[in-house]
Amino acid sequence: MPEKSKLKSVIAVSLTNYLDSGSIVAGASGLALWTKALGLSSFEVGLLGALSANAFGAAMGALIGGRLSDKYGRKFIYTYNMLVYMLGVLIVMVSFNFPMLLTGFMVTGISVGAGVPASWTYIAETSQSSNRAHNIGISQFAWSMGPAIIFVLGVVLSPLGLLGNRIIFGSLFVVALIAWIMQRGLEESSDWQEQKQKENASGIKPHPYKELFSNMVNVKTILYLIGVYALWNLAAGVQGFFMPYIYSTVGGLTNMQANLLSAVVWILTSMTGYFIFAKLGDRVSHRLMYGIGALMAMLAWVLITFGGMGWTTLWGFVLLWGLSAGFGAQAFYALWATELFPTRYRAGSQGVMFFVVRASAGIWSIVFPPIMASLGFKYAGTMIVIFLAISLVIGVIWAPHTRGKSLDEITEERYGSKK
Repeated sequence: MPEKSKLKSVIAVSLTNYLDSGSIVAGASGLALWTKALGLSSFEVGLLGALSANAFGAAMGALIGGRLSDKYGRKFIYTYNMLVYMLGVLIVMVSFNFPMLLTGFMVTGISVGAGVPASWTYIAETSQSSNRAHNIGISQFAWSMGPAIIFVLGVVLSPLGLLGNRIIFGSLFVVALIAWIMQRGLEESSDWQEQKQKENASGIKPHPYKELFSNMVNVKTILYLIGVYALWNLAAGVQGFFMPYIYSTVGGLTNMQANLLSAVVWILTSMTGYFIFAKLGDRVSHRLMYGIGALMAMLAWVLITFGGMGWTTLWGFVLLWGLSAGFGAQAFYALWATELFPTRYRAGSQGVMFFVVRASAGIWSIVFPPIMASLGFKYAGTMIVIFLAISLVIGVIWAPHTRGKSLDEITEERYGSKK
């Protein structure tokens, strides 16, 4: 595939990440508005977060989409998945009660979950060893630009109230339609095609999860990546979905101010995602980069948890978290999860891990609002600081050495032969 075509494919696939994060923050930016308009309880607010693209919805989709991607091909997901996404955001756009809103969030989340493992896998399999981190970085840039654009729209459309949020979901519908048109023209991954040819020639059809869980190399890798990503994602889930709500209820900020702060966070994330992770990820030590990002993330939550909600503290949090997220656990998980497993269950393994990560976020989304309401934000924030500290230690100690190696070389090094 020519380099120009590869870049076009990376962009087309990366739109999945834009729509993932975009759907999360579209709900977040209007959460206070929906709560007021529909008279939602703290439990219902938590349930929206739990069943959305932020958590259980994506978890269910990942488990399904990862397996389908390994069985029928990466392109199979791109042929149908955006249609489900468009249905979900359309339901949200026209919602007039809680059941409709919850259904829209859940359908959108399932689509997001199905698309993410396929997108990261496709990007890795169509990249060279010299630009794999760069291309994953482009997808992370798209992931952070989604919220940046959505929150800016939230600020611009805030005078319209709930109508403004419906328009924001309409913008996601348009982007999803564009993504569907672009992704239908993608070529299938050559790695997946070669794997299927081997399976057809041998007559052996691997069990989807038997080898994944019976091989100790896989089990250790799964535990490592979940330790890195799931714990960080508990903080990221709160920041991405609940932070505007926290700014408003705890800090007393207006909806416009809350969305403005969140927009700055994601603009900073997009900058470091591109200029640090994409530009340096193929040349600089992954352990060093990960460690710096993870430490900054932890310090951000220390600051806002114990420093109060004054403007100095708020901007300190925005800078530390925003800059760190572009080259933190999300970016490295996306890279490592595609590198450390063989082709035949590369997407399926991601589906399993993404299920655990987003399901954990789902449980956390249900209990976080009541914890904050009953015990206070400082208590909830302290828990997040602990989660981030553990993720920092796990990631730095066991960071894999994959930089500059092809996927085949990594597989042979880890399993003894090409899988």
